[in-house]
Amino acid sequence: MRRLIVTADDFGLSSGVNRAVELAWQQGILTQTSLMAGGTAFDEAVAIARRNPGLQVGLHLTLVQGRPVLPPEQIPGLVGPDGRFPDNPVAVGMRLFFDPTLRMQLRAEIEAQINKIKQAGIPLSHIDGHLNIQMHPTVFALLIELMPLHGITSFRITRERLLRNLRHDRSRIVGKTMERLIFGALSAHAVPSLTWHGIVHAAEVKGILNSGHITEAYLLAVLKELSSGTTELYLHPGCLPDDEISRRMPNYRHEQELAALLSPAVKQRLRELDIRLCNYRGDEKSYV
Repeated sequence: MRRLIVTADDFGLSSGVNRAVELAWQQGILTQTSLMAGGTAFDEAVAIARRNPGLQVGLHLTLVQGRPVLPPEQIPGLVGPDGRFPDNPVAVGMRLFFDPTLRMQLRAEIEAQINKIKQAGIPLSHIDGHLNIQMHPTVFALLIELMPLHGITSFRITRERLLRNLRHDRSRIVGKTMERLIFGALSAHAVPSLTWHGIVHAAEVKGILNSGHITEAYLLAVLKELSSGTTELYLHPGCLPDDEISRRMPNYRHEQELAALLSPAVKQRLRELDIRLCNYRGDEKSYV
């Protein structure tokens, strides 16, 4: 049996993202979403989650290119002079790895993001991360401690098959190869700990190598080769105009990704291939 988890990232980032998430849940194939606790449209996202109780919500952990939940003076080593997380993910990753003095600040901010969503009355089922920061070894070590304490039972590992991806899209061959090597190694490191703690993860995650470019044509091609077991697909749908997502992700195809989630052709392909839509809780969704 083939199962597909379909996730929208960046919930709470902006109204354009929030509208797209609700539309894709109500009318499309979306099965869950990941919420940015520091997003400017967090309160709106919470209201959407409350009126759509079947929509599973996880934490989209943000430690780069965003706002913290804690006051900047409590986490001075994690933020810049403007009180925001730095924009350069490589520099952030290096600092988190080589500066052990940041561990307590990092743990406090991660737990603050978890607690903000829980205190809003939204049950958290899974954790993933903005720019896949959840896979960073220092961050992952803290998450493996915190997830059981907060009843979080699922986690996104960023592992995707490179050759299958290149059969459908041969852009960024060098970049995709590097991403596959890096995230493949990080996933291999993470899986034993996840298994030991009973934390669920998908066998493969689609969306890493074509992030922001999951069009209808690409999705139709990917579904044909979906492996048995559970696969997660993540996208970044959005409704334009939206200054926030256009500024942050000018090259992403937000509206095309939303269209792929709503596509009748995609729903028909799922029926033909008998692929079950589900979330990390295991709830199945019919083809609407």
